[in-house]
Amino acid sequence: MKRSKFSPIVPLLPLALLLFPLAVSGAVTPKAPVPATITVTFPKGTATPSELCGECHKAIYREFAHGFGADIHTRDLQSDEAGGRDIGHPPAAISSMATAHAMAGTDPFPLHARESEADGKSCNVCHFPEAFALPDMDLSETYKPKPRLKSQEAGGLTCASCHLTPEGKIRGPYNLRAPHENAPDVKMRSSVMCAYCHSLGKRNVGQQTQTFLEWRDDFWKRGLGSQNCQECHMPRTVRSLAEGYDVPDRVAARHLWTGGRSLQRLQNALSQVIVQPDQGSAKFELHLINIGAGHSVPTGSNRRAVYLQVEARDAQGILAARSDWMFAPWYGSRPDDKAFLEDDKKRPDAKAAMQADAQGPHEPIIRAGEERTLTWSPLLKPGNYTIHSTLVYDLNRYNDRAATADQTVFGSISLPIRIE
Repeated sequence: MKRSKFSPIVPLLPLALLLFPLAVSGAVTPKAPVPATITVTFPKGTATPSELCGECHKAIYREFAHGFGADIHTRDLQSDEAGGRDIGHPPAAISSMATAHAMAGTDPFPLHARESEADGKSCNVCHFPEAFALPDMDLSETYKPKPRLKSQEAGGLTCASCHLTPEGKIRGPYNLRAPHENAPDVKMRSSVMCAYCHSLGKRNVGQQTQTFLEWRDDFWKRGLGSQNCQECHMPRTVRSLAEGYDVPDRVAARHLWTGGRSLQRLQNALSQVIVQPDQGSAKFELHLINIGAGHSVPTGSNRRAVYLQVEARDAQGILAARSDWMFAPWYGSRPDDKAFLEDDKKRPDAKAAMQADAQGPHEPIIRAGEERTLTWSPLLKPGNYTIHSTLVYDLNRYNDRAATADQTVFGSISLPIRIE
């Protein structure tokens, strides 16, 4: 039989395996098979430390506890020190910080709100919920989850807060074999996952804590887009869900929830345009357009605000005129107004209500798809000027405006003009 011209190579294969074993098998650490029986339970419920979940779900925990891959850099909030809470032994140095969910209950701004507005009460049980079932998309009213006991608040918001069902199973988008009981639920990929903690009560345009309802009624139902909260706040990646086990890579959401502390999210939220309608005139239009957020801007707590700061500088760069506007959610079902301060004193939530009304009227939040147009007519002498418009996001509008540690500049544009 005629020998194949490739046959001499065959005898060399065993030798190659002996000479280079690492290239074939030695460089890969074998992974454990998925246990066939249930070995992990959750007797502490939603107070189960997230570190327990992180033993298997390493990449997800790294994102949650350290903001790995996010751009969360609030200057005066140190995740390894706030509240003395241990959230997983962060590295000696890392370029991001823990997510807002990991910091729930230790963030100094909610803690300050608790002390100054609610006499130390646990005013926001969304940070300490017991296990809850997911609602339907068309619910007419949202409510707070049942809170954990005061003694169980130290753990803050945990992995189990979102993933543990009232039956003690772990809800997720896949039906997989795992060391714990699974409850596959397609709702995990929809915005109803966020409904209870990111909306409160019935829809009331302009009020605080309406984010889910804003998304559903202003964005999704009106056809502005089909994205759910997760598309922006939990972008998809491909990876193993449990790195220590012999499981295939799957599409999974990154557990980052970038929001008010993320420059990426803020820059995508609003666009702005300066217009001089008539040549030579000192009358300007300032257009703010919400085409990047699937909800109002700003959204959530009434403490959040966006400032629009506009100034005119002459040809030498000297400030000639300046003005600003504040956009913020109302504390209650009506606009904030100093006229209600006396009535506020009779309310059980007097501190919080008065704090909001004391700032007086301000611009309502900008709804999904809305273009808000403001006019500005500064007194300018004839000459050449540059109009500068800057957007600033403030985590706590009740602070002194000079306190910039919780503020982020996220948009700035300019327009050269001439006044005749």
